[in-house]
Amino acid sequence: MSASKTIPGNLMSSGEASACIESIENTQSCREKLPEIVDSILESCKREEETLTHVNSELLPSKEEVTGLVRLMMELVFPGYFGDKQVDASTLPYYIGDKASELLDRLSLQCEHAIRHECRRTNRSCVHCVEMGKELAISFLKEIPEVRRLAASDVRAAYKGDPAAKSFDEVVFCYPGLLAITVYRLSHVLYTLGAPLLPRIMTEYAHSETAIDIHPGAKIDEEFFIDHGSGVVIGETCEIGKGVTLYQGVTLGALSFAREEDGSIVRGTKRHPTIEDGVVIYSGATILGGNTVIGKNCVIGGNVWMTKSLPEGTTVTISSPDLVYRQRR
Repeated sequence: MSASKTIPGNLMSSGEASACIESIENTQSCREKLPEIVDSILESCKREEETLTHVNSELLPSKEEVTGLVRLMMELVFPGYFGDKQVDASTLPYYIGDKASELLDRLSLQCEHAIRHECRRTNRSCVHCVEMGKELAISFLKEIPEVRRLAASDVRAAYKGDPAAKSFDEVVFCYPGLLAITVYRLSHVLYTLGAPLLPRIMTEYAHSETAIDIHPGAKIDEEFFIDHGSGVVIGETCEIGKGVTLYQGVTLGALSFAREEDGSIVRGTKRHPTIEDGVVIYSGATILGGNTVIGKNCVIGGNVWMTKSLPEGTTVTISSPDLVYRQRR
């Protein structure tokens, strides 16, 4: 048995005790400066009340909750792929019923918050926010089968378009393009139904996860494939046909913004290009303008800058750069 240890009555020397007291006094001194700092922050809140301060208003949707809802939606779109429960044919009806019920309740609440906040923001009277939230959520759930049909076409397009893909499972589990496209398709339903805020929260979540930025207002047909994906940007009024393929770094953006007399941007106009069926756009290409139409089965080479329309079946590439070769010694 080891010898017992004697605990000293005084654990600190006088010097250590003095240093501890000094530290406490420094902390108190810092806290005494807080009221002045708080007053300064409050003053800045008054100055920037319209842009940076959200008080005397309704509770906003929760970004964390909406992110959780996206994961729940993915479980409905791809049953058995996500989540922590094994799914088989006998349990699938219960699984779908459980997920749909949970999504209805949680999405209804977030829709309610978004609608009520929008009404207050625009000075509109709203007395049916709860009912409207539930109606939005049930309308969204009705569109899940169509989202699943489109997502299945996107999976097939990715598998067909990428020789590195070994299976549909690999595409669903691993491809950032499919994640971004599926979240876009889900958010586009809510966007079309008129839900405020939630669609953008959803696509910005996918943007943060994949570096692919697709506005929920864009119109994208089936069999859409984004290979690699990082840096892809698709604007709000972009229209994309069936069987289109994009590679990394592609921008489908606005050429310029029309302005009102006071200098503010004109909203609600067609600003982004139309990409027709079967088009392939290679990495780094930029296509701009609401009047720009890329015809069916066109091929846009890497790093091309395009601001005018192309007829069907056109291939556009840039000239090979002049390369300088030096022999290393």
